[in-house]
Amino acid sequence: MNILITGGAGYIGSHVAKQLLETTSYNIIILDNLSTGSIKTLDTLKAIREFKFIQLDLKEFDEINNVLKENKINTIIHFAASIVVPESVENPLKYYMNNTVNTTNLIKCAVENNVSKFIFSSTAAVYGEPTNIPENGIDETYPTNPINPYGMSKLMSEKVLQDTASVNDDFKYVIFRYFNVAGADINYEDDKLTPRIGQSFPNATHLIKIVSECATGERDKMSIFGDDFDTKDGTGVRDYIHVDDLADAHIKAIKYLDNNISEIFNAGYGKGYSVKEVIEVAKKAANANFQVNITSRRAGDPAILISDNRKIKSKMSWTPKYEKLELICKSAYEWENRLGENIK
Repeated sequence: MNILITGGAGYIGSHVAKQLLETTSYNIIILDNLSTGSIKTLDTLKAIREFKFIQLDLKEFDEINNVLKENKINTIIHFAASIVVPESVENPLKYYMNNTVNTTNLIKCAVENNVSKFIFSSTAAVYGEPTNIPENGIDETYPTNPINPYGMSKLMSEKVLQDTASVNDDFKYVIFRYFNVAGADINYEDDKLTPRIGQSFPNATHLIKIVSECATGERDKMSIFGDDFDTKDGTGVRDYIHVDDLADAHIKAIKYLDNNISEIFNAGYGKGYSVKEVIEVAKKAANANFQVNITSRRAGDPAILISDNRKIKSKMSWTPKYEKLELICKSAYEWENRLGENIK
């Protein structure tokens, strides 16, 4: 089987590539424009086993078509996208072009070149600002109502996939709606947690990445955006999922599509931690202390955002291995330590 991973030099894509290289014999082709992906990440992956790398931007439509044709791709795992929510508000056209238009062309090329499986990286941002959250969390039937161009660009891509598959019997998809992805490669050397790859994205906006930067001294302080939510300690509650568990779900999706219909799955743990809880656990995991300021809420931040993950567990037999918040924070911190040793 020939698998194309778009954005495979990036955070989540590289963890999927790592697991595929370690646990399967599939032929892996990584396509990335390296705008945020890392050559050093690719070098690390090549130490596992060989794969093909193509430096190319998805907006090069003719070249993308040639890649699929020349490499006889069976499965596409599509990560390449712009992902910064505030930037999407400031520059919506960038997000609709890079995310929706480029994804639409990739889907078109996939159908034309007889690609049978398409696994798509979507987001819980498609749910917008949820109200009246069910006791078990938000399931896949919860109304979608994105409140920013990033979420809308992903939802529009979902619709293109669904409509395309509805008229092409040999084309199937799995859509994963990610909750808060965090952590780094679970790898031990001499009994010490030593991530080989992790999140290198500049100007990070993810909480656990920011906390890790504070713990290593890259930042001297951080802010909590609002402590007056209707939660147990006043700070927002989120569902965090370790990147290696998320990667495992993508690999399971490849075989899932052999005998099942196209499907949408939430990707989360179905449990929530507040911002204050995450900070305290991360400080303990890193044995570090740093300044934390309280500032006003950000527009559109819901009080609670937790997935209902019963569907992915039952239909895909997905069993998370790294649910402990301490391990998620520890792996993120250890990776940040390595970044500080100039391996960016």
